[in-house]
Amino acid sequence: QVQLVESGGGLVQPGGSLRLSCAASGFTINRNAMSWYRQAPGKERELVAGFIGLSLLTTYADDVKGRFTISRDNDKNTVYLQMNSLKFEDTAVYYCNAKWGSFNIWGQGTQVTVSS
Repeated sequence: QVQLVESGGGLVQPGGSLRLSCAASGFTINRNAMSWYRQAPGKERELVAGFIGLSLLTTYADDVKGRFTISRDNDKNTVYLQMNSLKFEDTAVYYCNAKWGSFNIWGQGTQVTVSS
């Protein structure tokens, strides 16, 4: 079964940190382009961070550069998003994505709420 399961979201104060995890099953992450998206209320889903193609090169949205880091552990078949210096505007549902052949595989999403 091809599946992505996100975890690690929650409520955090501004300036805090969270690490999101995306556990993949049914496929090997290093054979697929992996990325993180988010969708805030009233906004379109946007790319937050991703590996470019199947490489280790990465890309980030401008507003998260220097604060977020995407990484992966191939042995654990898991992708991570380390989020530091969180801001109110980072509040969103965060989704893991895998490009799998002609399809995009999405996780169920994990809620990140930044609030004081």
